[in-house]
Amino acid sequence: MIRRVAAWAVVLVALLGSGCALLKPPPPPAEAETPAAEPVPLNVTVQAPKDLRELLEKYLDVVRLPELARGEKIDETELDRLVAAAPAQARALLETEGYFDAEVQAERDGEQLRLIVKPGARTHVSRTTLEVQGPLADAAEAGDARARTLLKDWRLDWRMPEFRPFRNADWSSAKTDALTRLRVAGYAAASFAGTAADVDADEQTVRLFVVADSGPLFRSGTLSITGLKYQDEQTVRNLMGLKPGTPLTETLLLDAQERLLSAGLYDAASVEFKPDPATADDTPVSVRVAESPRQVWTFGVGIDADTGPQASVEHQHRRVFGWAATMRNKIEVGGLRQYWKGEISTHPLEKQYRWLVGGAVDRLEGDDDIVLSQSVRLGRTLTTPRLDRFTFVELERSSRRVTLPESTTPDGDATALSLNHQGVWRKVDDLLLPTRGYAVALQGTVGYAVGRPGGNGFFTRAYGRLTGYLPLPGGWFGQARVEAGEVFRPAGVPVPDSMQFRAGGVDSVRGYDYRSLGPEVDGAIGSGDVLFTSSVEVAHPIVASMPTLWGALFVDAGSAADTWRDLRPAIGTGAGIRWRSPVGTLRLDAAYGEEFRQWRLHFSIGITY
Repeated sequence: MIRRVAAWAVVLVALLGSGCALLKPPPPPAEAETPAAEPVPLNVTVQAPKDLRELLEKYLDVVRLPELARGEKIDETELDRLVAAAPAQARALLETEGYFDAEVQAERDGEQLRLIVKPGARTHVSRTTLEVQGPLADAAEAGDARARTLLKDWRLDWRMPEFRPFRNADWSSAKTDALTRLRVAGYAAASFAGTAADVDADEQTVRLFVVADSGPLFRSGTLSITGLKYQDEQTVRNLMGLKPGTPLTETLLLDAQERLLSAGLYDAASVEFKPDPATADDTPVSVRVAESPRQVWTFGVGIDADTGPQASVEHQHRRVFGWAATMRNKIEVGGLRQYWKGEISTHPLEKQYRWLVGGAVDRLEGDDDIVLSQSVRLGRTLTTPRLDRFTFVELERSSRRVTLPESTTPDGDATALSLNHQGVWRKVDDLLLPTRGYAVALQGTVGYAVGRPGGNGFFTRAYGRLTGYLPLPGGWFGQARVEAGEVFRPAGVPVPDSMQFRAGGVDSVRGYDYRSLGPEVDGAIGSGDVLFTSSVEVAHPIVASMPTLWGALFVDAGSAADTWRDLRPAIGTGAGIRWRSPVGTLRLDAAYGEEFRQWRLHFSIGITY
């Protein structure tokens, strides 16, 4: 019995031992070695003009062989096939550049392959036939002035005129541009009925044929507005300015979208429509907006180059009292200036006009005096990317106290009721960062004033400012400005100080303190009835790697006086740095005022129109 048990124990141990061995994981297979990449046994040299050589080296398969092979071995048969195909492929590539009579020869010597290219004469456009069929052509034949102008401009703007070298890329681009011009002009479903390029290789000429089908002219229909929470739908309709039946051109829609974004009521806006020919005469237009917050508080602390350190708080309510109106209030406290300005304005009405009522209190301390002004105004304003208009009636009172101890000039005050019109016309390539164009600002005032010392009577005021921008040779940019103004009043009739003029400061004559240039009476600088200032500035990027950072040189001149005969322009010269930031140009200037023989620093941001 004991022997039997022992025998079974030996068997069990043997089985367990073998079982454990079976349970052990098999050893990992040896990792296969990755064969080294086979070098492509061919060196290719292309002999051709530089631009064509770069084209062939970029696209020829025999040149791109190392890239295409990806490390795999290329047998001799495949290599011979690629070498034999290279001349034909090269000629096909050269034809895209307008060389239809090229000769390409392949010479192989072992691992060396030389492609000898003789491109021949380049093909030029000999004639272009541009036709339009469909509703646009029908309208032009019927005498529609808009359709005729569009067709005329479409043909004039064709981008491959006669005698121009033919390139396949230019041909494709010209066709795309021609079709795009029709679509953005309101024919959103325009397509090509046919296009062709007829090449005469013997004469090295090509005739181009383009026939476009305009499709229907899409006109505005119902307006669908989404995204409104607090604001009126009518405000969106006023900003859109789309009357039923208006041609839906790209310019029209982009302008409408820009008005929505510029209204100060929406953080985002989009305008679009579906070009369905079935609804072309009454096309639904979709407008989506995301409203700005109803109320915004803004707090600021900083320093002004003209008036010193300052702190401000501003509040804006975009739906005040539940009306379609915006209220703005701003209080600023600074070392030399303290003011409050408030305004309630309607949201844009038809033709984009807004009515407003506002008021202001402004205390300004100069080197020699303190001027306190209060005003209320009622008017109508229009703001567009190219044009600003503001017509208003204003009641203003101002008082001036001379702070020089030795001065005998009496304190004065004046109150005026005036009718004012202001306008700004802009034609610039960029509103924030202009480099080409001009801007004109004009102001006119007629009013009646009373005050002391003096009497009372009517007066008028005129002011103008012209600013020009022009690119110059060598990567330079020029800017010039001239401004002039005059108050016309009978002797002894006082006017509020803000109606008169002083010069000096950032946007006037640099090198002098803010409002430090004017007529002097008893040692105190006051405001005058005439103003003239001018400025010339040139700027250039400092380094090519930072194209938004410019250096500038400038000369300013001007002053204010009681009469033109008394005006003696003060000169300011200097240099500065310009950073063309996304929110406008930041300017830092060091200017020397020749009148007082002193240097001053000036800084500002943005453009004054």
